Amino acid sequence: MMNERVTRDAKVERIKDGWRLGIQKGDSSSYRDAQLDDYSQLPRHRFPHRSLSLSLGAKVSSISAAGTWGFGLWNDPFGLSLGFGGSPFHLPALPNAVWYFYGSEENYLSFRSGQSHRIVPTNIPANGFMAQTFRSPKFHPLLIPAGLALPFSRKLTRKLLSKVIDEDSVAVSVDVTQWHRYRLEWTRSGKRVSFYVDDALVFESPVSPNPPLGVIIWIDNQYAAFTPEGKIAAGVLANEEEWLEIEDIVISER
Repeated sequence: MMNERVTRDAKVERIKDGWRLGIQKGDSSSYRDAQLDDYSQLPRHRFPHRSLSLSLGAKVSSISAAGTWGFGLWNDPFGLSLGFGGSPFHLPALPNAVWYFYGSEENYLSFRSGQSHRIVPTNIPANGFMAQTFRSPKFHPLLIPAGLALPFSRKLTRKLLSKVIDEDSVAVSVDVTQWHRYRLEWTRSGKRVSFYVDDALVFESPVSPNPPLGVIIWIDNQYAAFTPEGKIAAGVLANEEEWLEIEDIVISER
């Protein structure tokens, strides 16, 4: 069952065969988020999924919306912040996620300085529309020096975090303002994740997130960045009226 969660100046509406998630036009003084999820009110260790196939049709109002939007699974790592629909009762954690994710140009959401760790290196996008996966442990010894380094060298902190947080992603070149069928396959036994657009494989990765995770579908006006130069920034953006429509959601355990 999907739970509807909205902030002020945001709305989730039922439409034929699905939902329309929308945020109103506004300035950068407030956070606007429209969200569906299946983990609200659950502690993180009780999130419902350890493997999943998620398929849905989607289109969005603009190719360059201010903020972020997407659909997939995550562990709600920013529980104490406004971050990406985070819940106020979850303590912060390292990210585990597998999703289709869009971030406007103000976002920088990669710890690997633009290069993957695959045998044949490829560019890892830090914003735009992408298929993305994160895998992180609950704790790692490097988190201690990473935290100690933060006040003195954010570049060093970022470098240490890149050794703790495994990630993989690829830019998805598709007109998101038109209907497309998106599918992700997260299998517990295969230790791989696969992404499809209109039944065509667009990305496959061995970076499989650590469970449990919850399903999230959202659109908001937020940004977050931790750049290779060590700049950290986060906040909300002025935005036009934006919406994300989804239809024919199919969820099945793998």
